[in-house]
Amino acid sequence: MGYPIFTGSLNTLPFHQKTLVNTINQYSYCIAEGDAEFKNSLLKSDVLLPDGIGIVAASRFIKGKKIFKIAGADLHQHLLKKLAISGGRCFYLGSSEETLSKIKKRLAVDFPSVQVGTYSPPFKANFSEEDSEDMIFRVNVFKPDVLFIGMTAPKQEKWAFEHKENLDAKMICSIGAVFDFYSGRIKRPGKLWIKFGLEWLVRLVKEPKRMWKRYIYYGAVFGFYLFEHKFKQLTYKFKKSHMQHEDIRTFQNN
Repeated sequence: MGYPIFTGSLNTLPFHQKTLVNTINQYSYCIAEGDAEFKNSLLKSDVLLPDGIGIVAASRFIKGKKIFKIAGADLHQHLLKKLAISGGRCFYLGSSEETLSKIKKRLAVDFPSVQVGTYSPPFKANFSEEDSEDMIFRVNVFKPDVLFIGMTAPKQEKWAFEHKENLDAKMICSIGAVFDFYSGRIKRPGKLWIKFGLEWLVRLVKEPKRMWKRYIYYGAVFGFYLFEHKFKQLTYKFKKSHMQHEDIRTFQNN
């Protein structure tokens, strides 16, 4: 549906060069349709992961191509394992001091060889130029191999894209809710739910007031976009086929 979705293995990610990694799901797709800056940030990602069963289903429905969901949590775990091998450095930018403290404590147990830096930026709708300069300075002083950004979409994607060239990090990853999952502030659904593509349902049941719009309302909106795109696709194929038949008839008559 117009986005360069990554369909390979996480092992093939360009780990040793500057790479901007974002994720897309049905919610972010819908938001991006009404936010040109956000859409541009996603389109110009170096890697755009299919983080949602809706995107996976859309690929099969529109292109007949089977792809697999790659969640931000999968990316996070994969990169931490790579960093652990080399004693690499990662920086967590976003969320609260409490959440970041819990992340550091868990990392000390799970990946003790990984060096960790953190910063909780001001909680505001839009960062000032001074805010951004301060964040960039803190990241660059630490010089992480991987920068994890958790400010929620679309804020994190816009900020990462705008400041990509000023950040001294090999990989820049917008992973939002992963900060809450890894810190234990929010429990991620079990592997069985994830395997059957029902992670969204568990989150909806646990947090109906916060999640109903994301999954129910925007799920319906995404469905509309999906069928609209399919209709246009079929219409184009029909017109193309009709024109080819007309050309053949014209050639035969001549």
